[in-house]
Amino acid sequence: MAKKRCTAVVLAAGSGKRMGSDVAKQYMLLCGKPLIWYALHAIEQSSVIDDCVLVTGAEDISYVRDEIVKRYGFQKVDKIVAGGEERYDSVYHALQVIADGDMAAPNTDGYVFIHDGARPFLTEEILERCYVEVQKSRACVAGMPVKDTIKIADEKGYAAQTPERGLVWQIQTPQVFDAALIVDAYRRLIQEKDSLAARGIKITDDAMVVETFTELPVKLVHGAYENIKITTPEDLVIAEAFLDRG
Repeated sequence: MAKKRCTAVVLAAGSGKRMGSDVAKQYMLLCGKPLIWYALHAIEQSSVIDDCVLVTGAEDISYVRDEIVKRYGFQKVDKIVAGGEERYDSVYHALQVIADGDMAAPNTDGYVFIHDGARPFLTEEILERCYVEVQKSRACVAGMPVKDTIKIADEKGYAAQTPERGLVWQIQTPQVFDAALIVDAYRRLIQEKDSLAARGIKITDDAMVVETFTELPVKLVHGAYENIKITTPEDLVIAEAFLDRG
């Protein structure tokens, strides 16, 4: 069977608030390179990924084009688009580009790999596992079984439930979908987001969009415990340790 086209969406429109920095975290240096370099490098080197849409702040597009994409020679970045107010807005902007042909060509019959640019430890092995699974399931996400016991709290902060640890996963990215499936699900989300907000439903990841607007189950695929998201200064220290170890 011929390989279907795989387009990556890399999200890099965040801020540095929780990092305690005026510099957006995706541009902070990690062992001498901007944080976003690591995810883009993994995609550039991958035999799975064919092209990429990079999502960043509207004010950063020129900087990213010149100082990240051109400077480091990322040939697979086909388009740089402005993010939105919420994460799902940013993903939707990228999906519009993918579906409506504002790239070299639209991707309507392949797969979309949505990845947080603040996760620097994306590997070819993770990408390959996700690609194998999405061909079977049409929707899959990287994650890992939790190591700790998890408690569900009530509104007053008391432990209300203890889910069986063997069934609880910590979700990561990439989150990978049939292109037509995820585009349609996101279009429905954008149409109904005000209704969801009024009902107190907050969409926190791409899998939840598919879970909410389709009847298709989302398969969990092993990522890696090292596939952390850089959110706080402590995370940078851990990431540096991982890189030094490697």
